[in-house]
Amino acid sequence: MDPQTAATLLPLLGWVLHGSVLTRRLASARRDPLTGLHTRAGWTARAEHCIRRHPRAAVVLVDLDHFKTLNDTHGHAAGDAALTATAHRLSSWCGRHGTAGRLGGDEFVAVIRDLDAVDLDALTTALHQPTNYESAALPLAASVGVCRLVELPVPALTDALAAADAAMYAAKGRSRRGSRPAR
Repeated sequence: MDPQTAATLLPLLGWVLHGSVLTRRLASARRDPLTGLHTRAGWTARAEHCIRRHPRAAVVLVDLDHFKTLNDTHGHAAGDAALTATAHRLSSWCGRHGTAGRLGGDEFVAVIRDLDAVDLDALTTALHQPTNYESAALPLAASVGVCRLVELPVPALTDALAAADAAMYAAKGRSRRGSRPAR
């Protein structure tokens, strides 16, 4: 290869490698390193797409109950095990019907193309099963709030999240266990 061609190609090769590294970093930034679920940014992009394509979509918010107590009693590694178990259960429940994400802390979210295609009670039951950690069963409990986008005047993700959040807090106030659809 002549020097002029090499001088032209080397910077281009550098930019290609740099672009590849940035693409991988962006992809990893959209995944929560502990749970493997989408982060807020990654989930939001997928949720917006789902909402545009599926008018019967629903947003589901999950908040672990008594998570601070679990962390304080059993340690942060046990808390991480609880978060990982919750993420796996939510992701398995979504299956091919939706996408799960972790908003942060002990808050999780999912968008489902059609809530009638999944069993919400099965999710609630799964989220209340203990998880194993160091040969002990850690108790888990979660509050779940749901908003069907068809129930909103304008099917916007921010409004659906707010309605699901209100429903989740109503479920917390009602029994600290269970789920409640938005009204």
